Amino acid sequence: QVQLVESGGGLVQPGGSLRLSCTVSGSIFSINDMAWYRQAPGKERELVALISSGGGTNYADSVKGRFSISRDNAKNTVYLQTNSLKPEDTAVYYCNAYILITAWHGMDYWGKGTLVTVSS
Repeated sequence: QVQLVESGGGLVQPGGSLRLSCTVSGSIFSINDMAWYRQAPGKERELVALISSGGGTNYADSVKGRFSISRDNAKNTVYLQTNSLKPEDTAVYYCNAYILITAWHGMDYWGKGTLVTVSS
């Protein structure tokens, strides 16, 4: 059974940093795009950052220059380095990955989320 498990969330003061991690476990063929989404209270889930299997990245305008996404393909892990955090970054952060279970079958998988709270 494929699982995505996030870690690294917590309470941080404005201006602080956190590093989120998400590891894929289970029997898989390969991982294509990996991404971080977030959902703040009362708001829709939004894409924060995406990284392709080749390392290309894309960021939401609201986090450009502050957040950095990376991946370690040997560990099936994606990271989100969050710097200069603002109260409006407070949200549950979800890991997402498009995973090929076989060479011919793939689908989107989601983690359960990790809460990031930015507050003084």
